[in-house]
Amino acid sequence: MVIPIHDINPLRRRPVVTWLLIAVNILVFVLFTPVATAVMGLHRDGQAASVCEQRRFFEEWGAVPKELLSGRQLPAGDTGELRLRPDGTTGCEIVSPPPFHKNPVLSVLTSMFLHGSWLHLLGNMLFLGVFGNNVEDRMGRLTYLLFYLACGFVAAYGFSLAQPDSQNTLIGASGAIAGVLGAYLVVFPQARVIGLIPILFFIPFWLPAWIVLGFWFVLQYLYFTGIGVSSGGGVAYGAHVVGFVFGALAALPFVRRLRAGGPHPRRHAPRARWVRDTGW
Repeated sequence: MVIPIHDINPLRRRPVVTWLLIAVNILVFVLFTPVATAVMGLHRDGQAASVCEQRRFFEEWGAVPKELLSGRQLPAGDTGELRLRPDGTTGCEIVSPPPFHKNPVLSVLTSMFLHGSWLHLLGNMLFLGVFGNNVEDRMGRLTYLLFYLACGFVAAYGFSLAQPDSQNTLIGASGAIAGVLGAYLVVFPQARVIGLIPILFFIPFWLPAWIVLGFWFVLQYLYFTGIGVSSGGGVAYGAHVVGFVFGALAALPFVRRLRAGGPHPRRHAPRARWVRDTGW
């Protein structure tokens, strides 16, 4: 897989919404996610208790496919408060009734700002930072924000339709970001992207966006269909596929307008000014 670290694609204005989305995702993870607060010493009950708290936290604020399709919270017994077992072991037991009331539709929104680990968070924010700024630049800030959220909702419900009986919790911005990647591919297929390839000892390569994002999409599809082999258990690859396809199709009718709406490259601009114009 190619890890993108930068693209050569000038901006005409600062990507404020993209920066805010990244900031909110980081703040939510650091301040509210139990696993992060435990690592930082902000959780008073210790590491074992934080594991149980994190499971309860994700069940409350994450999206569950079965709940999304039924439109109601799972009954007591399917989800509930998770605590340490009475015998003192580090496992968690499910007790009922659930200590929270959940709106399945709103859970899609809250789930878009939750991440299960630093790796999960930083990987998503890397892709959003590299590709989101140009999509925002061409769409405009408000349209881009609405587009981002719409991709997240479509990805979550699309995954739910593919696995209607699943009670696994969906968390993460991946579905929404996948939609942004799909739009970027449609609007900027020839944009140059600097990427690192792990199997080649992380040597940087210049590649067109259609190769980087096309390969990413094919990989997600193969994992989703089970053809590919992945060590990332629990990853909702179906949400990535649905979000990407929706983002590409949503941008396709407006591709000429989006391409024409950007800045004209400055061929002879000083390098310092060029770097500033790219947003990096």
